[in-house]
Amino acid sequence: MPGMHTGLSSDNPTIVSAFHRELLHEGLVVLAILAVVLVAWNVLRARQLREVNATDGSTHLPTSLYTDAEPAARKLLRVSFGIIWIFDGILQAQSSMPLGMAPQVIRPAAASSPSWVQHLDNTMATIWSYHPISAPSAAVWIQIGIGAWLLAAPRGNWSRLGGMASVVWGLVVWVFGEAFGQIFAPGLTWLFGAPGAVLFYCAAGALVALPERAWAGLRLGRAVLWMMGAFFIGMAVLQAWPGRGFWHGRPGLDGRGGTLTRMVRTMAKTPQPHPLASSVAAFGSVAAAHGWAVNLFVVVALAAIGAAFLARQPRVVRLGVIGGMVLCLADWVLVEDLGFMGGVGTDPNSMIPMALIFLAGYVALTRAPAVDGETVVSIASARAAKVSWRQRLRVSPSYAFRSIAALGAIGVILVGAVPMAAAATQPSADPLLTQAINGAPQAENAPAPAFRLIDQYGKPISLASFSGKTVVITQLDDTCISACPIIAQEFRIADRLLGWRSSLVDLVAINGNPRFIAPEFLRAFDRQEQLTTLRNWFYLTGSSLAQLEHAWHAFGMVSQYLPGGAMIAHSEFALIINPEGRIRYVLDTDPGPASEATQSSFSATLADTIDKVVASS
Repeated sequence: MPGMHTGLSSDNPTIVSAFHRELLHEGLVVLAILAVVLVAWNVLRARQLREVNATDGSTHLPTSLYTDAEPAARKLLRVSFGIIWIFDGILQAQSSMPLGMAPQVIRPAAASSPSWVQHLDNTMATIWSYHPISAPSAAVWIQIGIGAWLLAAPRGNWSRLGGMASVVWGLVVWVFGEAFGQIFAPGLTWLFGAPGAVLFYCAAGALVALPERAWAGLRLGRAVLWMMGAFFIGMAVLQAWPGRGFWHGRPGLDGRGGTLTRMVRTMAKTPQPHPLASSVAAFGSVAAAHGWAVNLFVVVALAAIGAAFLARQPRVVRLGVIGGMVLCLADWVLVEDLGFMGGVGTDPNSMIPMALIFLAGYVALTRAPAVDGETVVSIASARAAKVSWRQRLRVSPSYAFRSIAALGAIGVILVGAVPMAAAATQPSADPLLTQAINGAPQAENAPAPAFRLIDQYGKPISLASFSGKTVVITQLDDTCISACPIIAQEFRIADRLLGWRSSLVDLVAINGNPRFIAPEFLRAFDRQEQLTTLRNWFYLTGSSLAQLEHAWHAFGMVSQYLPGGAMIAHSEFALIINPEGRIRYVLDTDPGPASEATQSSFSATLADTIDKVVASS
């Protein structure tokens, strides 16, 4: 019957179970990769021990390249962001991700941005909504793989490549998932996470990708703090700018003002533990009652922290770092509400990554590794000797381990990246969406009933008119403005997907409206839905209502007026009849939420099912 479903709930059992199965299957592949890594490490380590024993314990390689400690600031970034990437990957495995990510996260992020940003953002949203199994599962393994790469490769080129991988994927997420961190939206503010959490992932990855000699001395740490200082001061100016609604506590009748209050109250409604929700709600009350004072505090705090980062006195910088961490933590809890609650949270939001960046800058400034003359000579001699990666692999356990572990992490990334790339190139949506709405096509093997009707041009038509063709029959209302036009478009798309095989198929609709049965109404519907160009499209009606009702009865179709007489309720299914005149499949045609993804999914399902009948005929 007509009356489209309101939508697919994010906990749809068909989609959720398929998502979990996909994660399980890909997880087995990841375990196999881990097993290969362990075997390879054992084999390589055994060879190293034989090499050392054969040379009386002498490796003939400068050992200082492998024994000097990793700079503390670099290690902080590498380990912390490796953990965060893995945590983000685990968040992507939440059950709500397949159907909740695109409508609740990706599209809202770009809703207030310029149209070109929305267009870019819609690219990712379309891929995700068209492929709700492969896309979210791909994100799980890509992010876990990047995190494992950062953790497993502490030194050398493998570690730097891990940082670069973090930058590349981070930029993809920042542009297509976070809509450039909403920096082009009118409500940009530090309080809500500007300029986007993943941009700090990119910054951390870029710092890890730098040559290790960049971490010697104080220059890099000072540069990081200066950039963060300028950023904080810029955010303070933006926060103080009048007319953006942050100087008001309660929203006015015109909807203006109270920007922070609205944000906090929205976050307080997120499903979460009661203590956290009550804390956020309490802060929302404070912001509503003392909006001007709260905003003044934020402006002053941001400016003071930024100025402290720019100072040259270590004590002032240290106070700025402490103040920045306290302010970030407060905002993370009371405004961003931890960022990962609600079932579709993808990361801990921007405050933690931001704090890690300026903390690493401070560590680099205060604990920069000293490079003495002996180490410089040792490194220079090793480079002059042109130590190859094969030599390092033979004698250096640490180099061998990080090489094998990095290759394993790349394998984990590919477990996600390959299906994601395949999904991005697939123009049709996953047929599983249709199964989630209507169930799978039902196989049948019954004779098709005989009928006699007329087509949209008044020509007599019977089942025998389609002899030698596979026939798809459904019921459409020629004056419907809700479900029927959508179903007609799904049939038109399915015809295109069939390609040359469409010449072996006839698409047939039987009029389901008992009032408007004349052929001119059918032709008007065809023109409206651009069906007149389909040579294999037949829209049938009766020369009389009795003839039409006989066809309905023969096919088990129903048609009746809804209360008030404003709409016609009719059957929503399609029959696929083989050239021998037997019904082989029955499909439910309820369009559900009628989104682009569900329409594409039904069209793909219909085309695939027709293909099966054509192939077996």
